[in-house]
Amino acid sequence: MQAKKGIVEKEGYQLDTRRQAQAAYPRIKVLVIHYTADDFDSSLATLTDKQVSSHYLVPAVPPRYNGKPRIWQLVPEQELAWHAGISAWRGATRLNDTSIGIELENRGWQKSAGVKYFAPFEPAQIQALIPLAKDIIARYHIKPENVVAHADIAPQRKDDPGPLFPWQQLAQQGIGAWPDAQRVNFYLAGRAPHTPVDTASLLELLARYGYDVKPDMTPREQRRVIMAFQMHFRPTLYNGEADAETQAIAEALLEKYGQD
Repeated sequence: MQAKKGIVEKEGYQLDTRRQAQAAYPRIKVLVIHYTADDFDSSLATLTDKQVSSHYLVPAVPPRYNGKPRIWQLVPEQELAWHAGISAWRGATRLNDTSIGIELENRGWQKSAGVKYFAPFEPAQIQALIPLAKDIIARYHIKPENVVAHADIAPQRKDDPGPLFPWQQLAQQGIGAWPDAQRVNFYLAGRAPHTPVDTASLLELLARYGYDVKPDMTPREQRRVIMAFQMHFRPTLYNGEADAETQAIAEALLEKYGQD
């Protein structure tokens, strides 16, 4: 976001901002979507009173004033919020330094018989999120592939915002990346969607797209990376298994958005 160029009056001095250096880049490059895994009051307390924070908090059902939903801004955008933690995306680490974080009030998941059941998102919450995300993306020229889930940048630690977050709906509004179905079918090349593929080959594609893939990962860590990708781009099945459809989606995304 660029300030207006000119002579700026300060207390005791002037700033001349008419000439700007070319050897610079915007600090904000990534937009990270989270869920709070708690109710609104508890989430607000956690994000304001403890060693974690986020730039924005969107209630599950935002109150409306003058016909508009209200969203809480907890940290100014020009300041760093502690929302990403240990993280990596497209070769960058310490994503707190280069990202804006949005927390969505949501209960997260509960486990029953060994299965995680994720809470859905309220339509009113998503409708409030859309203009906020659009504003942030426009201000900082954030690329679609850099609108990410917390799980995308920290797949070994995080699941949020989970498989019920409507990434495809947001992509249709110009928020984030989504593969073209025709290109997915092209790369699927007649294979059954769940046909097993080579795990190392799939992980190489995911690394090219931006995920943090290391050569010494355990099988469990490999599955966590694949699962994070599936929750984002194929939420109907996110078992962490390397299959033909997951591979085709990755290839379609790389074709559309380029690689790290």
